[in-house]
Amino acid sequence: MSSNRKPWLASYGSMPAEIDADVAPSVVALAEAAMTQFADKTAFQCLGQSLSYAEVDRQSRAFAAWLQNKLGVKKGDRIAVMTPNFIAFPVAFLGIARAGAVQVNVNPLYTPRELEHQLRDAGARAMLVFSGVSATVADIIGKPGIALEAVLTIAPGDGTRAQVPSPPVDARLQNTVAFADALREGDDLLFLQYTGGTTGLSKGASLSHRNLVANIQQYKAIAANTLRPGEEVVVTAIPLYHIFALMVNFITYFTVGAENWLVPNPRDMDGFVNVLQAARPTVFTGVNTLYAGLVAHPKIGEVDFSRLRQAAGGGAAVIEATSERWLKITGRFIREGYGLSETSPILSFNPENISAFNGTTGLPLPSTDIRLIREDGTDAPLGESGEVCAKGPLPPKRSGRCVSPDLQAHLLDRPSESALDARHVVARDGRVIVLANVSALVGRDDEGNGFFDPTFGHLLPADR
Repeated sequence: MSSNRKPWLASYGSMPAEIDADVAPSVVALAEAAMTQFADKTAFQCLGQSLSYAEVDRQSRAFAAWLQNKLGVKKGDRIAVMTPNFIAFPVAFLGIARAGAVQVNVNPLYTPRELEHQLRDAGARAMLVFSGVSATVADIIGKPGIALEAVLTIAPGDGTRAQVPSPPVDARLQNTVAFADALREGDDLLFLQYTGGTTGLSKGASLSHRNLVANIQQYKAIAANTLRPGEEVVVTAIPLYHIFALMVNFITYFTVGAENWLVPNPRDMDGFVNVLQAARPTVFTGVNTLYAGLVAHPKIGEVDFSRLRQAAGGGAAVIEATSERWLKITGRFIREGYGLSETSPILSFNPENISAFNGTTGLPLPSTDIRLIREDGTDAPLGESGEVCAKGPLPPKRSGRCVSPDLQAHLLDRPSESALDARHVVARDGRVIVLANVSALVGRDDEGNGFFDPTFGHLLPADR
């Protein structure tokens, strides 16, 4: 497609316009190659404990065997995971993937009502839950439509040799299995990734292995110099149950043998800064509030950021003043990106040839097209508003959402494209600017939850 249709291509420089979404048959294949190549390297650090790539390989195989042999899990079964950033998360993820099951990521801060909706909607067969939030599961276990056959409980030190203190499991939960015991006994869809629920009920976005492999390749194309095999050190404070941390911090950097420092509780800013001091990261990701908290911390100046090659931000607009303060402290500005669960997740990002903060979310990734559509279905002329749609190696369903038709009815039907959720987007010289969530309530379901209208945005001429 010409640069007239994709104006951002003129800004790509040496970056490829297209990627190969079929470079690997699955995320498991990419992970297994990394676990072989980097077997002796440290894969994860958390709470003073570490796990090598070889240990992740062994333990995830053991968990896959437990799922298949003890629980009878088969391809396509849904397994829910509700835990903070503990080492158990990546081990469980790879075990679930190796068993051919579908992981359903659950926010540990969910209320019982939110959890009940998600488990019922996903049809989860089993669940892994941090013991500290097991009361939420106990509140909804046995309710109509909740078909959990097994509940496995996670302690902070699971997957390591440490006996880290853990809150007790709620006494109402009977016949639970400790994740650590499952690991000892063990000796196509990849996720049902739920959206944040900003436009009503949380909705399941069906992400396949190919979707994730494609987005890994897209990110590698746009951030190649921060993906040096065996050299990167990543600090992961944003939750792994969010798709960006899952795809970028964990999976993408795992494939290149990075050392990943997991932060279970970033609200503990003193402990968070201590992790940064110990890790001396080469890559860091966060949201604006996280960066703002760090730059305001009295000891942030004691952190050695001399190795930092990239600081990425998203989830909400990065404020210029925050980026300026971060730049002054670390020598790196915050590179903003944009995406959603439905887009696996990155849609646009500020690539390496962008040399300063610009208040935009960067360029659409290789093999991606963005359109702005008017209500009559025609392309919006420059300067006019329209529904934001994206096309590329995205989830195969039009909206990417695995929900009932009545929950999808408010989205426009555009073949081979994903209609994105309620964002106000402006593209200038091909760069994407996310202004605000401007959705409007258009209806309610039987439980009183609101539905919202599709995205509207503007595409401005290059000279504006």
